[in-house]
Amino acid sequence: MTTPIRDGRVLVVDDHELVGTSLVLAMRAEGEDATYHRPSSVADVVAATSGAGPGMVVLDLDLGRDRNGEPIDGAAAVPGLVDLGWRVLVLSGTSDGSRVGAALAAGGFGWMHKNAPFAALLATIREARAGRPVMPPGRRERLIELHERRLEENRELAGRLALLSPRELEVLGHLASGKRVQTIAEHYVVSVATVRTQVRAVLTKLAVGSQLEAVALFQRVRERGRR
Repeated sequence: MTTPIRDGRVLVVDDHELVGTSLVLAMRAEGEDATYHRPSSVADVVAATSGAGPGMVVLDLDLGRDRNGEPIDGAAAVPGLVDLGWRVLVLSGTSDGSRVGAALAAGGFGWMHKNAPFAALLATIREARAGRPVMPPGRRERLIELHERRLEENRELAGRLALLSPRELEVLGHLASGKRVQTIAEHYVVSVATVRTQVRAVLTKLAVGSQLEAVALFQRVRERGRR
């Protein structure tokens, strides 16, 4: 059992105000010093705890988008929160176990599913604040292992893309955006045969059998890079 948090506050960080404020009001009714915070960036999450703790953060993984339209990934805030001495309880409805595993590997105390009944959410928060385990035995380790396997897969995919020349990578990007070989040739003012040669080189270097597979690989790497 981990040491209970006796004097620190509980900070709920969530982009869904209804969820966050409902949890805070319920905890305040139980005498907790609870506060809700809607973040604008990962740095904003960490800044919200500076000089105010340590305590416990109930942290959603999907925190909306920042001013540039990029997703705010709560897992990226976990190391900074832990370094400041805060206990982090991950709150998320994601079905991607590797994302939860990333937050736990970074020092998260535990995870609870956002779709759990409200009473269960409150009970889990109380257990985490008291330092008691909130996940079934082995579940934490399995999620972290899933995250580590995803990291290895990402490195392997990125390594394959790194084999492409700058032009080949551009051609693949055009294919991923739905452009045909003829359109790509017109864009670069080259022959269709030249572009087809570049496409064949892409398929060979990526070790895939079709343009569809190459595009799927490219999109998978790009999507994961946004998280």
